[in-house]
Amino acid sequence: MIGTIVNVATIIAGSVAGSAFKKSLNESYQNILMQAMGLAAAALGLHSAVTYMSDSRYPVLFIMSLALGGVIGQTFDVELRFKQLVAKISKGDLSEGLSTAILLFCFGTMSILGPIESALHGNHTYLFTNAILDGVTSMVLASTFGIGIILSAAVLFCWQGSLYLLANVLSGFITPELLTETSIVGGVLIFCSGLNILGIGKFKTMNLIPALLIPVIFIIFTQAIEM
Repeated sequence: MIGTIVNVATIIAGSVAGSAFKKSLNESYQNILMQAMGLAAAALGLHSAVTYMSDSRYPVLFIMSLALGGVIGQTFDVELRFKQLVAKISKGDLSEGLSTAILLFCFGTMSILGPIESALHGNHTYLFTNAILDGVTSMVLASTFGIGIILSAAVLFCWQGSLYLLANVLSGFITPELLTETSIVGGVLIFCSGLNILGIGKFKTMNLIPALLIPVIFIIFTQAIEM
C-alpha cells in the first residue's frame, strides 16, 4: 500500500502548508482563492463528465443514477448528517471544502484504478501521480477552508485501502465500461461542488453521492445476465 501511503502523506503535507499560508492572507486573498478553487473544481468535473460521456454505452445511465442516488441520499439526508458531524469539530464553511476534497480525492479515475493496479501488478504510477495532484489541491483547499481539510486524508486512506484489500475480488468487475459510467457521475458531482463554492448554486452534493453506486450495480447486473 505504499502508493496510498504516499498519497495520504501528500494530502497531510499540503493541508498543513495551506493552513499555515492561510494565516498570512487577508480576507480578499482568501476570497479570490475560494473563487479559483471553485472554478478549478467545476472545470475538472465538467472535463471528466464530457470526456467520458462520448464513450458511454448507456447515455441515460448517469441521469438515472443521479435521480435514484438523489432520492436515496435525500431519504437518509446524508448532507445534513455530514454537516452535523463536521460542525462538531469545526465552525464555518469547512463542510463545503471537505465534501469537495473527498469528491476530488476519492472519486477520480486514478484514485479508483490506482490501488487496484498497485495490488494486482505492483504498479504505483497512478497513485504517485495522483499524490502530486492531491498534494497541490489540498494546499489550495486548506489555504481557503483551513486545516480541517486534513480529515480528507483519513477518508482517502479508508477508501483506497478498501479497494486495495478487495482488489482480487473486484478485479473482474472493474472494467473500462464501469470506470466510464462512474467517471461521468463523479464528474457531475465535482462540477456541482465547484458551483457551490462559487455561490452559483446550492446543490446538496453529499445527498447525490449514492448516485455513484447505481452504475456499479447496473454494470454488475448486466455482466451477470450476459454470462
